[in-house]
Amino acid sequence: MVKQTGGYVPRTRRRRSAFLLREREEISRGLACGEPLRMIARALERAQSTISREVARNKGRRKCRAVDADDRAWRRARRPQPCLLARNEMLRAFVAARLGLDWSPEQIAGLLRKRYPAEAGMWVSPETIYKSLFVQSRGVLAKQLQKHLRLRPTRCKVHNTVTGQWRSQIRDAVSIRQRPAEVEDRAIPGHWEGDLLRAARA
Repeated sequence: MVKQTGGYVPRTRRRRSAFLLREREEISRGLACGEPLRMIARALERAQSTISREVARNKGRRKCRAVDADDRAWRRARRPQPCLLARNEMLRAFVAARLGLDWSPEQIAGLLRKRYPAEAGMWVSPETIYKSLFVQSRGVLAKQLQKHLRLRPTRCKVHNTVTGQWRSQIRDAVSIRQRPAEVEDRAIPGHWEGDLLRAARA
């Protein structure tokens, strides 16, 4: 499983809050009453362009229905989807060339932000580069490029830490600063680090 996902645990799919479904119902009712999109957007405190895109992607004013639109949004959000490097051949070639020169993903992402404007579609995050390398099912970057990285060949999510968990701590731990004074002279067995270990004979 780790090999297939490159160290990333697949996220469990969850629906977002019911607020979006309620908004879609308001849009559907407004369209049925013949209200203009500007009025619907004002009532929902949304931009008119947002409402217009929602209606357009759900069969237009005459056929837009809340339940169908919500189901369609759920299907569209299905993962995995083609990543940015898979969709942009020029960006993929740029990243692969720099990786071959032993550049780190952080350096590549920084250079792209300096060289290209935001609207050029040539920005990519370091994590996207790492995932494209380690999750080979994406089929974007060659696995051989992993050897040019300075990090270990398996990545973990930034938020996958054991901080605050029991396994990250020693229970009832005593600080070394609280050790007794007789430890300093090391006259009793056990006061030397490793003195109770027996080495195996060769």
